Amino acid sequence: MRTFFTTVACAFALISEVTAGDWPTWRGPNGNGVAEGTGYPTEWSESDVKWKFPLNGIGASTPAVLDDQIFLTTTEGGVNQVICLGMDGQQQWKKQLGDSIEGKQGKDGTGANPSPVCDGERVFAYFKSGDFGCFSLTGDLVWETNVFERFAKVTSETLWWDLGTSPVLTKDAVVITMMHSGPSYLAAFNRADGKLLWKHDRETNAPREAAQSYTTPVVTQNPDGKEVIVVTGADYVTCHSAEDGAELWRVGSLNPESNEYFRSISSSVSADGIVIAPYARGGSLTAIKLGGSGQVTDSHVLWTNADTSADVPTPTIANGRVFVVRDVKNDRGTIDCLDLQTGKPIWSGQLEKHRLTYRASPIFADGRLYVTRQDGTVFVVDAIGDEFKVLGQGKVAEEHTVATPVLVDGKILLRSQDNLYLISK
Repeated sequence: MRTFFTTVACAFALISEVTAGDWPTWRGPNGNGVAEGTGYPTEWSESDVKWKFPLNGIGASTPAVLDDQIFLTTTEGGVNQVICLGMDGQQQWKKQLGDSIEGKQGKDGTGANPSPVCDGERVFAYFKSGDFGCFSLTGDLVWETNVFERFAKVTSETLWWDLGTSPVLTKDAVVITMMHSGPSYLAAFNRADGKLLWKHDRETNAPREAAQSYTTPVVTQNPDGKEVIVVTGADYVTCHSAEDGAELWRVGSLNPESNEYFRSISSSVSADGIVIAPYARGGSLTAIKLGGSGQVTDSHVLWTNADTSADVPTPTIANGRVFVVRDVKNDRGTIDCLDLQTGKPIWSGQLEKHRLTYRASPIFADGRLYVTRQDGTVFVVDAIGDEFKVLGQGKVAEEHTVATPVLVDGKILLRSQDNLYLISK
């Protein structure tokens, strides 16, 4: 059986035998929103749908793909569900993992927002209920735990909205985070048996809702080659050892005026030894050079940009460029392309104006940027040129869409609230 592990970010990925048909984590095979492969369509309609799978349950997680298997999560009938489909759109198995706690953030928030992750032998799933577990590729439950019952009770008072963070893989573990108005932490579990390897408390002085974070960590390497985990939220970016979770450095406060409502949703992304951290509800973008120890704000912040950022979509890094999809107020649908090293704009452009905004994160594939609006419209933008240019757009149905699309082997998997679609030419 194929095995691999992902230590995402920078311009490297420690993955063995990953193909253009694999999407093991929420942000793709390299953890930075970049898809492998070529031949992805730039325009499509309902006639280009090869199959659609009706989703009876509710969820907003992005599917994971390994070889010819697709894994996704939902809540249905009061329970958490993990579903496996084949690339032919046929269900292979469906398993329960604890009782669900439904979302409370309208259509965008569900009990199944965290995306599953695959390590080549197993699939890991995490739910708003705190249920966290591991299945074999054939659907056998390998291990399970409830982290809220195990570590600290999470309530509507401590976690104001819906759990959004997804599990990530290190070389030896699967890691989850919890940041709320209560004990916040990172925890690493042995992938094979679920044994707790370490747990590290993450302490900040963030006030009220600013203590709330729904971001997914970034796994990468420090300049010394050691594997690290970068966590954004609660007014700081912190870097932790993958071996024991110990904090190595931090940047912040990203909230110098102590705004009480700077909860963070858009995650950081990393490449070429740089971490890009959106913050302040779309009000700031900070570039941080990996490395150092202790408080490194003065020594390792490369640049800041208050003119562009995102509240919900996570930026993408490709070819030395940062792509930011703005999603707030009058800037909805503005895309900014920045130089990674300097933060200076290369181009900026406005997609067609619309009452709806953008929740899915942009994906770079084959020189193009795929940007998904809430109504299921996907815009395809030239990502290698020096000016803003829309190359095409696709839409198969008017369905609420929050999940980030998956691009594998020339095909697009698009999850709406109602269906999972496979699109190809």
